[in-house]
Amino acid sequence: MNAEPRLLEVRKNVLKQNDQIARVLRDRFRNDGIFVVSLVSSPGAGKTAFLEKMLTFLRCKYRVAALVGDLATENDAVRLARSLAPVRQINTGTLCHLEAAMVERALNGWEIGPLDFLFIENVGNLVCPSSYDLGENLRLVLLSVTEGEDKPLKYPTIFNSADVAIITKIDLARAVEFDEAGLRANIQAVRPGMHCYSVSAKTNFGLQEVLQFFVDRRSEFPQLDPALRSGL
Repeated sequence: MNAEPRLLEVRKNVLKQNDQIARVLRDRFRNDGIFVVSLVSSPGAGKTAFLEKMLTFLRCKYRVAALVGDLATENDAVRLARSLAPVRQINTGTLCHLEAAMVERALNGWEIGPLDFLFIENVGNLVCPSSYDLGENLRLVLLSVTEGEDKPLKYPTIFNSADVAIITKIDLARAVEFDEAGLRANIQAVRPGMHCYSVSAKTNFGLQEVLQFFVDRRSEFPQLDPALRSGL
């Protein structure tokens, strides 16, 4: 007996259930005026360092919080808590991605009051997260200068499911002979017109441009309080 058709059917049902929960989450976020940004990358791309800086800068004017996914440990939640923003860890065990139901469970009973921005840091993986909608408004895909300029060509699905590409660790570009123009050309070859930023969490290079992009996108959010439209 060929088990493949049954496995495909199970996978379709899982994704269908995830999409239904993601739609409920998206409605909930919109009604509560929360702009949600998710982050995906390979392990070690620097998304936790990037997110720590985002939380630190944004919390000066906005109500922010973060959910962070890992297979095990609460190390990233502890690290992000240095920003003084509320943070909750999601441990996925053997799963290589977050699912909408995990986000829903993490939010239920989390008494942190109203929010302007919620960040969701996915498990380090450039394959599985591409298939799972988490109800976010923006999906960022991060890749560092040490990973190779052809990464978008090797993992086109995640770039096609994301809204923005963030090139991290740009302070190391010269040391590793990074070809920024080549990487940007490969991103545009896979996803023409995709927004792309180069940043360094170490030197803060490029971070203000990304922050302003978040604020501008949030200003287009239909339930946004007009008092919060003034920008950074």
